Amino acid sequence: MNKLNAQYVRGVTLKREEIPSYNVYPYNLPCIKTLKELDFHPKVTFLIGENGMGKSTLLEAVAVALGFNPEGGSFNFNFSTYDSHSNLASSLKLIKGVEKPRDGFFLRAESFYNVASNIEEMDSEGSSPRVIDSFGGLSLHEQSHGEAFFSTFINRFRGNGIYILDEPEAALSPLRQMSMLTRIHDLVNNNSQFIIATHSPIIMSYPDALIYEFREGGIEASKLEATNHYQIMKQFFDDRGRMLHHLLNE
Repeated sequence: MNKLNAQYVRGVTLKREEIPSYNVYPYNLPCIKTLKELDFHPKVTFLIGENGMGKSTLLEAVAVALGFNPEGGSFNFNFSTYDSHSNLASSLKLIKGVEKPRDGFFLRAESFYNVASNIEEMDSEGSSPRVIDSFGGLSLHEQSHGEAFFSTFINRFRGNGIYILDEPEAALSPLRQMSMLTRIHDLVNNNSQFIIATHSPIIMSYPDALIYEFREGGIEASKLEATNHYQIMKQFFDDRGRMLHHLLNE
């Protein structure tokens, strides 16, 4: 497959004519109020920004519009432990590429426990082959959160797919985040596309990517070195003593 054709999702538009009000959630979020069309990179797109800017809300809506379960999993996961996702997905129009993905997964740290539980439930009902075998064979509940999360990323992601990741660094050490870059690169070279919401400068350093920073004024394309995340981390470690003095003594 040509690399260009591996762009399964080219972008997303907001059906603004169908929005009843921009004074209610999630349409009152800055990123939604100003959203018209957002283009995705054929390989990796990062959604970054401070808490409350709406990056995870938009990511979840894109995942749901693609057919994923709001709590995560592959296309065939349809469980629900709580109904907390917004109705934003119905207000989005996805601009899809020519090719359809053969694989896909919505991986989110906050509800990964529920995905692991659903896998055990399916296998207890006699699924054949066992679902857990495609996740490395070892119960995800019998591993640490980080190891289970990383095992899923390593074993379950097969390539030729669309992968939506919501703050994966929440479960991963800095070393694992670096390993994640290697795995992302392997999958990109195997005709895969990623859309990732993250706070991690390590993860967002993947070179062949597009970074969107969510701010009060809306969504802006950015370079790694120009992002608030990178600048704050660099400032802290370049002059840690002065930063700590201000943080702890004022």
